[in-house]
Amino acid sequence: MAEAARRPGGALNPFFAPRAVAVVGAGREPEKVGRVIFDNLLAAFGGPIYPVNPKAAEIEGHRCFPSIADIPGPVDLIVVAVPGRQVAGVIEDAGRRGVKAAIVISAGFKETGVEGARLEDELAKTAESYGMRLLGPNCLGLMDTSTGLNVSFAGALPRAGGIAFMSQSGALCTAILDWAKGAEVGFSKFVSLGNKADISEIDLLPVLADDPRTTVITTYLEGIKDGRGFMAAAAYASARKPVIVLKAGTTNAGARAVSSHTGTLAGSENVYNAAFRQSGVIRANTVEDIFDFAVGFSSQPLPKGRRLAIVTNAGGPGIMAADAVERQGMWLADFQPATVETLRAGLPAEANVYNPVDVLGDALADRYDRAIAAVLKDPHVDSAIVLLTPQAMTEIVQTAKELIKQARQAKAKPVFTCFMGQAEVGKGIKVLRQAGIPNFSFPERAVAIVRTMVDYTENRTGPTEEIPRFPVDRSRVEAAINESGKHRNLIDAQALGVVEAYGIKVPRTELAHTAREALDIAAELKYPVVLKAVAPELLHKSDIGAIAAGIANDFELRRAYREILSNVDRFMPDAELWGVTVQEMVRGGSEVILGMNDDPQFGPLLMFGLGGIYVEVLKDVSFRLAPITPAEAKEMVEEIRSYPLLQGVRGGARADIEAIVDALLRLSQLVVDWPQIQELDINPLLVLPAGQGAVAADVRIMMSEG
Repeated sequence: MAEAARRPGGALNPFFAPRAVAVVGAGREPEKVGRVIFDNLLAAFGGPIYPVNPKAAEIEGHRCFPSIADIPGPVDLIVVAVPGRQVAGVIEDAGRRGVKAAIVISAGFKETGVEGARLEDELAKTAESYGMRLLGPNCLGLMDTSTGLNVSFAGALPRAGGIAFMSQSGALCTAILDWAKGAEVGFSKFVSLGNKADISEIDLLPVLADDPRTTVITTYLEGIKDGRGFMAAAAYASARKPVIVLKAGTTNAGARAVSSHTGTLAGSENVYNAAFRQSGVIRANTVEDIFDFAVGFSSQPLPKGRRLAIVTNAGGPGIMAADAVERQGMWLADFQPATVETLRAGLPAEANVYNPVDVLGDALADRYDRAIAAVLKDPHVDSAIVLLTPQAMTEIVQTAKELIKQARQAKAKPVFTCFMGQAEVGKGIKVLRQAGIPNFSFPERAVAIVRTMVDYTENRTGPTEEIPRFPVDRSRVEAAINESGKHRNLIDAQALGVVEAYGIKVPRTELAHTAREALDIAAELKYPVVLKAVAPELLHKSDIGAIAAGIANDFELRRAYREILSNVDRFMPDAELWGVTVQEMVRGGSEVILGMNDDPQFGPLLMFGLGGIYVEVLKDVSFRLAPITPAEAKEMVEEIRSYPLLQGVRGGARADIEAIVDALLRLSQLVVDWPQIQELDINPLLVLPAGQGAVAADVRIMMSEG
């Protein structure tokens, strides 16, 4: 996806580096939210802090002001912790005072219902009228370890580090902070988004991307209002540093009813996967994933390739790691002969000197040191995982120290560890952690982190492509849409004409109103032909016997014509029957399906899969958000499980895969050009042998209402 235009981050500077902060609602009771925020500011912030409370004269030796208007000096940032109904008035006062940044901790807004939503809308409009940016409401606040700013009620600042975290869930924020303290993980910035009445992840992603103290951005999201805005901001950020997102609430339980194959399959899970992939975002499935990934990215250099070396003192874990390497699409590094000879000279005769390197259970720290040094010097090795199980003679802490020394000498090669266990290996893990070497409890986790880092490296450094534009007949599409009148469905000849106007080949098709007309059309097209009933209500003709294929002569045509009309009258007596189309029959070819469903947040979602059982039962499909590049179209085709069938198996002819890619690109342009198209299925697209193209045999298009 094209990189986002750079968004100005200056408007958010007062949130992270204010000259002075006012806490509205700071109280005398130590357990109150406003007082906790005030105390947190006192603990580390070096600038002026103004408590605002009309019922108090002073707090902790600081003069208390009745209102923001009474504060004598400039105020860049206010933190609001008063009852929800009072917040709009506070924002009004702050706006008149010239304050440009506000954090609203207070709850009682849209999370409470209709009246709360009205209050939140009023709050946002008031802030906007004064050019004020607003974080929240219903949020925990934020922290910036570089400026010592803690305007939250989450406790003390975490240690400084390279991880930025933002979250819609305040409770998750506190849990993460507690975990980070125990794991000795550092953060650059920590932001609770709350209800996102104004500032959202879209605003913060570019700011964090440009923050020199942030090396990796992590996010927990429950909802994304502006999907395209998110993709643009994420693309900008991910081109500069890793962006890791845990998105909750993507099951299909609340999906709207849809009638097309694409609509049925295009649940929000697939939409988000496509959006994240196309904008360079790393998808985390669990909170554990977020911080495993974050720790890896923030502490180690990016691997230059997929070749991984394993050093272990136990055969079983080594085998587990090797299995994980293959499952994750990584490669066990093939050592150079010189490396093998160095290992053979430095290890016992019983040791395995090939990958995985087994230094044996009685290995002391010096044996680990020799093995790690040898594999990290090998130019065929891109990264390494060191496994250790605690044996009676294992020198855990010393081994950790030797490993740190070798990792520092390797510099450009990431090194991960898996000191397995807890009580015995704890001291060694602490030494590794303090040196910035991430440790994972089991080999599979370590390999997954390396693979994620490799994927990010490859995606970021891959070639960029332009979105192609084809010459098309827009007037033909407009005429078809106008012709549909009150009906939302474009069917048969109308829909076929639309895709043909965009360069997708279709079979010759004519509408007949009588059996005689059908016979005349068939004579012109030449047998065999296909008959299809035409009515706006007929979405899936085969379900009621409203289609007949392979008609070879006049006798079969007359019989099929009668049966089709009879079936429509029997199963859909109220259908507005327009007639029956006669269509030339395309012989041979593989059946695939192309489709689009317009997602409310992200726009047109494209779908590709094989036809028949592969889409009906196996749901073997791929998705991307339009517009797509040629590389993305090719990926859509190649990533379905049944792709080998298109390549030709057991002597079968290779399908014209290039024609599928071309059809996907043209479909992408069509649905971007005509946003009123809500759903579209080309089912089937008959793909002929290589070099012979593809034909859209049946097309259905549903327009949006209004």
